Amino acid sequence: MTLNPKIDELRVKREQGRQGGGAERVRRQHDTGRSTARERLDILLDPGSLRELDAFVVHRSHDFGMEKQHYLGDSVVTGYGTIDGRLVYVFSQDFTVMGGSLSEAHAQKIVKVMDMALKTGAPVIGLNDSGGARIQEGVASLGGYADIFLRNTLSSGVIPQLSVIMGPCAGGAVYSPALTDFIFMVKNTSYMFVTGPDVVKSVTHEDVTFEELGGAEVHASKSGVCHVVGENETETLLLVRELLSFLPQNNMEDPPFVATGDDPLRADPELDTLVPDSPNKPYNMKEVIHRIVDDGRFFEIHEAFATNIIVGMARLGGHSVGIVANQPGVLAGVLDIDASEKAARFIRFCDSFNIPIVTFVDVPGFMPGTTQEHGGIIRAGAKLLYAYCECTVPKLTVITRKAYGGAYDVMSSKHIRGDLNFAWPTAEIAVMGPDGAVNIIFRRELQEADDPVTRKTELVSDYRSKFANPYVAAGRGYIDDIIEPRDTRARLINGLEAFQNKRDSNPARKHGNIPL
Repeated sequence: MTLNPKIDELRVKREQGRQGGGAERVRRQHDTGRSTARERLDILLDPGSLRELDAFVVHRSHDFGMEKQHYLGDSVVTGYGTIDGRLVYVFSQDFTVMGGSLSEAHAQKIVKVMDMALKTGAPVIGLNDSGGARIQEGVASLGGYADIFLRNTLSSGVIPQLSVIMGPCAGGAVYSPALTDFIFMVKNTSYMFVTGPDVVKSVTHEDVTFEELGGAEVHASKSGVCHVVGENETETLLLVRELLSFLPQNNMEDPPFVATGDDPLRADPELDTLVPDSPNKPYNMKEVIHRIVDDGRFFEIHEAFATNIIVGMARLGGHSVGIVANQPGVLAGVLDIDASEKAARFIRFCDSFNIPIVTFVDVPGFMPGTTQEHGGIIRAGAKLLYAYCECTVPKLTVITRKAYGGAYDVMSSKHIRGDLNFAWPTAEIAVMGPDGAVNIIFRRELQEADDPVTRKTELVSDYRSKFANPYVAAGRGYIDDIIEPRDTRARLINGLEAFQNKRDSNPARKHGNIPL
């Protein structure tokens, strides 16, 4: 206590606000394996850096018993702080106060920090743990969601927006996270769905659990809604901190440079023998990535979704880069609907925030079949093509093995403004694989041959030597250099430095019309 009663009153009120919905509700929150809104911010932010805003705001409803439930700060903690010394704006929904439900006041608190983040050019991070719109406030709470959605849209491509699902996220509440750049979820304790299990059962007669309908693993592997999953809340929030370390504060800045002790000229002889001799034998492209990037550290995005393509963040010579790579170990690295959309979204994010893109190519083409055609593989493939064509950041490409058909064009080829395009000696660049090409070109000859198997082997070998190699493309300037695999790291770092001041532009327009 002090000698000043006004200061004493202030301290009492602040302490009341920090207690959220009270000790019993906090205990229940802990019993479910979840932290409180403030405990989460303590993990996310640098110690002692949080500066809370609107701590004395209360809701304005006086109906349905709400006049007796006024909590300081209402059901969300908002403010700003630092992560690794860099400014961020945050909001953390408090489930201990009326289930974290969104009221008009709650929404206005979030809108205020989002507006501040946009004005100051700093990332905004939302920790979501809410039962949805506050029913007692009716349309006012719905309007609050729309106010947030508008800010999400206006901030898109201007400041990084990250959403962390820490508990339930249902109904209209899912669309704000869906409008942000990345969604993090926690195993077993966070859920997202438009309609819950009870509604699903009443409409479709399906019995489904919260986890089966909208759990972290479902959204990480099946829907693709979730980008990163943590084992628990602490790990998830630390992953948020790590991802931010690769990102600039806003679209007018470059990503942070982080010095590394990893020699930029380091060669890796293991890469020379990593690609199998047989073009049909799989290998793990992640091993290629880990051997090339700084300290072998690769922050993968969408790790469990559309695993035939790989995307994520890494550093090369201290510079942040976005990695896009076909995965020959899954479906031979073929491009399908999900893989195309996954990569397209990531490419557009990197382009928005001045992050160079490094593409590793080993792709046999687009997935054939009625399921893919009827599902819109043409539209999905066009999204990926559009993303690469529109992209103006430095684009470096390495063809490690197959680059067949239209997929060669799509995967950051020289023809769509690839800046530096390298190939390993194992690269095969052709309209299609030698086996398929021979079947078409020499169909009649094979039918009439005395020994069609031997003749086909000869023709395939001849086709491969003449067409399915990188020297034809290099002879036309489509490949800038054919490099030894061991030198890939050094060549990429050198290329990034050469193109760091690259200037490219698109025609003046309001915006393009990507084939959504």
